[in-house]
Amino acid sequence: MRLLFTLALSLLATPALAKPLDKTPRTVVMTAFFPEWQALEHAVETPRTYKINGLTFLTGKMEGKPVVLMQSGVSMVNAAMNTQLVLDRFKVKRIVFSGIAGGVDPDLTIGDVVVAQDWAQYLEVSFARKTAQGWKTPEPVDPAAPKNWGMMFPRGVRVGNASEPAERRYTIAVDPGLVALARQVAGTTRLQRCVSAQQAQADAPRGSCLDHEPKIVVGGTGVSASVFADNAEFREYLQATYKARVLDMESAAVAQVAYANQVPAVVFRSLSDLAGGDESENQMQTFMALASVNSAQVVRAFVKALPN
Repeated sequence: MRLLFTLALSLLATPALAKPLDKTPRTVVMTAFFPEWQALEHAVETPRTYKINGLTFLTGKMEGKPVVLMQSGVSMVNAAMNTQLVLDRFKVKRIVFSGIAGGVDPDLTIGDVVVAQDWAQYLEVSFARKTAQGWKTPEPVDPAAPKNWGMMFPRGVRVGNASEPAERRYTIAVDPGLVALARQVAGTTRLQRCVSAQQAQADAPRGSCLDHEPKIVVGGTGVSASVFADNAEFREYLQATYKARVLDMESAAVAQVAYANQVPAVVFRSLSDLAGGDESENQMQTFMALASVNSAQVVRAFVKALPN
């Protein structure tokens, strides 16, 4: 009797599976934090707000298409956790990420928007032991692995989905069809050199204008890790080793979760700084608002071009 009573209590304590909050198929427009969200919030028509785990999800229409706008939270664990959350609680057709980033490719500069075709996790590594003979890793080094940076030896991540077996991957591709559409949109979208007071967040510097016309670049590799990177030498390593164009703290995590769930995804990132390549100091605080607006501008044009 006591066993049956205990079993009954345990069943009562088991949480029910979360039900979808909304049955409309939607494009997730994801941002990492408030300035990126703020650049898009006003574009959501007939908004309805949902609160889950302390996060705000805003459903409505953007450029005539059904969307759910959200913040993933900053960094890799937040991004992965909340990407899965939105997939579990909404009917998701695709994920479109809009945000700022640090530039790695020396041919790019602040204000440019990058749409990478694949993403790598550059701190998915083994830390090697220093010996008289050199670095000794705790596991064999894969000949296909990217080159190490000192004691840090890239090891990739094992991931698969319902259609492909799990295997070690050093990059994860986003959806090629969405990248192709982004390339079309790039040809007809012009970016901004300056940000107005209305477009900037309250504490952003005013009058932060570029002395050049920013551009949209489609293709290449982006890299992510739970690091606010501002180091010139490491920036050069990432560019040489991964051929990286851009780095951030969320996109590779979002790409991995989308891949595992077989949900199409694409990422738009506008450069707010050069990740250590800036002439004097990091420029993120100066150009964060402008970069957020430029990324949002391309994302709105992209959403408008989507078939549904």
